[in-house]
Amino acid sequence: MASTSIPTSRGRVPVGTIAATIGMVLLTAVALLLLYTVRQILVWIVVATFFTIALYPVVGWVQRRLVGGRRILATLLVFLVVVLVLAGLLALFAVPLATQGAAFAAQFPQLLDDAKSGRGVVGRLLGRTHAITYVQSHQEQIRSFATGLTTPAAGVLKGVATGAAGVVTVFVLTLLMVLEAPKIVAGTLNLIGDDDQRERVRHVATDCAKSITGYISGNLLISVICGVLTYATLKIMGVPFAGLIALFVALADLLPLIGATLGAIVALIAAVLHSIPALVVVAIFFVAYQQLENHVLQPLIFARTVKLNPLAVLISILVGVDLAGILGALLAIPVAGIIQVILRDVWDRRHGTTKAEVTVGESRAPVEDLPQQGPTAHA
Repeated sequence: MASTSIPTSRGRVPVGTIAATIGMVLLTAVALLLLYTVRQILVWIVVATFFTIALYPVVGWVQRRLVGGRRILATLLVFLVVVLVLAGLLALFAVPLATQGAAFAAQFPQLLDDAKSGRGVVGRLLGRTHAITYVQSHQEQIRSFATGLTTPAAGVLKGVATGAAGVVTVFVLTLLMVLEAPKIVAGTLNLIGDDDQRERVRHVATDCAKSITGYISGNLLISVICGVLTYATLKIMGVPFAGLIALFVALADLLPLIGATLGAIVALIAAVLHSIPALVVVAIFFVAYQQLENHVLQPLIFARTVKLNPLAVLISILVGVDLAGILGALLAIPVAGIIQVILRDVWDRRHGTTKAEVTVGESRAPVEDLPQQGPTAHA
């Protein structure tokens, strides 16, 4: 029996669909290119939003308790206090550096001569490690390396200028965001028509803000602990400028990843100029403390302030560092806290809420209506 083939006709894709698809791909590429171009500005906006959420409750408290509801005055007062605190911290560095820096500059030629002749702590250290002999035998290479270091000077100046512009931009953005925050929040909530959904979003947003403020308070507590322990170690070993160095270490410890390392470098330089035992003790202290901070203090403190499990804290830091470097480390814990708040709200709304009454069996009969004949087998 001969088989008959049924011709099939494939429909052609409309030209409009093809054009729309190409247009969407091109628009997506342009949007990604635009985001990449303005990535620096986006980072500033994210950092400004971070500080806005931290300062928002403080401004609200001042507005309610001190200035009679005037938002502008409350914002200006809070930012004035912030500026004064920052200026005070800078003064704590500037005054000792100005006085002790001149003394160190006067002593530097003598220290250099002692190092060359093998006298003093640095001289004996260089002599034992044969560093002076190495420098003398490789003067040409060192000179060429030093000459090459001056080449990227324009890039360094550009980076400093960009950093200064970023600080000013973040400050101004934070000021404007805090000032306009009530209008932004009210306008966003008004976009939600349902009253129950609006209240739900308000509660979730409040819990997310608490996660960020908890992270900031926890980070400040860790920095205080780091500064106090550093001061005690340097003071015991007799290292000069222990208070100034400890303050620098505490402030540097606020920076993720590189902060503790920067503080340790400064403390080690001061220790090696004092004595070899001080160098050994300070080096051991910083190695031990960084392990303590990364694996004990941060998980435990952030578990209380951000309400995150210590394991989740550690994992979020590792993931944030791998994805976005320093910025990722800075935002990892508050982002993890925000995700936890949102997931908990979704779970409570769909699965986690308790029933109004306890029931048993497939018929879901209320427990109170059953005769008291012993414990039930299924809840």
